Amino acid sequence: MTAVLIVMCLLVGALELYAGTRHKRQAEDFQRRIDELKTQVGKQSNVLVTVGEQLTAEVARVKRDVLPGMDSRLRHNTMQLDQFRQLLGQADEYIRAQAMRLHDLEKQKIILSALRRKLIDVESSMRPLLEDGTGEERNGEKVETALTRISDLERGGDEMLDLQRDLTQALEGVEDVVTDLLRYTSDELDEAVTASLTGRPADGTTVAGRLWSADPQVRDLLVEAYEQCLEAGLLHVRFKTTDGDPERLRYFLTGRGMSELARGYAALLISIGMDLQQGRPQPADAAALRAMLRALHESDGATAQIGPLIVVRTPEALLCAVLRHSQGLEFENYGLLWDPAVAADRLRRLPAHQIWDLTAWAAQSPEA
Repeated sequence: MTAVLIVMCLLVGALELYAGTRHKRQAEDFQRRIDELKTQVGKQSNVLVTVGEQLTAEVARVKRDVLPGMDSRLRHNTMQLDQFRQLLGQADEYIRAQAMRLHDLEKQKIILSALRRKLIDVESSMRPLLEDGTGEERNGEKVETALTRISDLERGGDEMLDLQRDLTQALEGVEDVVTDLLRYTSDELDEAVTASLTGRPADGTTVAGRLWSADPQVRDLLVEAYEQCLEAGLLHVRFKTTDGDPERLRYFLTGRGMSELARGYAALLISIGMDLQQGRPQPADAAALRAMLRALHESDGATAQIGPLIVVRTPEALLCAVLRHSQGLEFENYGLLWDPAVAADRLRRLPAHQIWDLTAWAAQSPEA
C-alpha cells in the first residue's frame, strides 16, 4: 500500500511538473505573439502617420495653389458670361429696332405705290388737256418728273428692304454664335467646378466633325441627317461654326472617344456593306448612319466627318473610311475634307480593310 502511494505521489509530481513546463511555454508563445502584434501595430501607426502627413500636405497645397487659381478663373469666366449676355441683349434690341424699321419701310412702300397710282390717274385724266401749248408741255414734264421720282423712291425702298433682310439674317447668325459661345463657356465652367471639387480634371474628349456640300438645295437636309446621326451616336455638339463660309460647317463633339467611335463605325459599315441588317429592325445609331449616307448620296458633291469616320460623295462614288490617328491628322492639317475629289483619291489609297465603297448600296431602294 505504501508503495502505491509513493508511485501515485511521483505520478502527481510528474504531471504537475509537465503542466508547469507546458504553461510556461504557452506563456512565452503568448508573450512573443503579443510582441509581434505590438510591432505590427507600431508599423501601421507609422504608415498612418505618414499618410496623414501626406494628406495634410496635399490639402495645404490645394488650398495654396489650386483654389486661388480656380477662384480667379471663375471670376474671369463670370465676367465673360456677363459680357456675352450684354452683347446678346444689344443684338436683340438692334434686331427689334431693325424689324420696326423694316415694318415702317413696308408701309412707306405701300404709300408710295398708292401715290404713284394716284399720279398716274391724274396724268391720264389731264393728258387730253395737255396735248397743246408750251404751258401744257411744262405741266406734262412736271408730271413725268414726279412719276420718275416716285419710281426711283420705290426702287430705293426695295433696296433698303433687301439690305434690312440681309442685316437681320446676319444678326440672327451673330445671335446663334453668341448662344453657342455661352453654352461652350458654361460647359467649361462646369468642368472647372468639377475639377475644383474632385481635385482631378473632369473626364471628356473633344473630337472633330465636319460637313460640306456644294449643293445648296440639299444642304439643310444634310445638316439635319448629320446632326441626327450625332445624336443617335451619343455625341454632344459642344460648339458649331462656319468660319465665315456657310458651305463649311465645323463641329466640336464630346461624349465618346476616338477609339470607341472607330470600333463602332467600323462594325456599322461592315454590316452595311454585307447587308446584315436588311429586313431586320435596326438600332438607332445604325438607322441614323444609313439615313445620313443616303442623304449624302443625293448630293453631287459632299463630305462628312464624325471623329475617325470619313464619308466622301463625288459624282461617281460614295466612299467611307475609318481612319487611324495619324491618317486623321493628315486630313486635319491639309484640309482634305473640303475637296471631295482630293479626299476620295486619298481614301482609295488606304488599306482595303479601312475603306468601304457604298455606291451600289446607296443606289438601291432603302430596306423595308
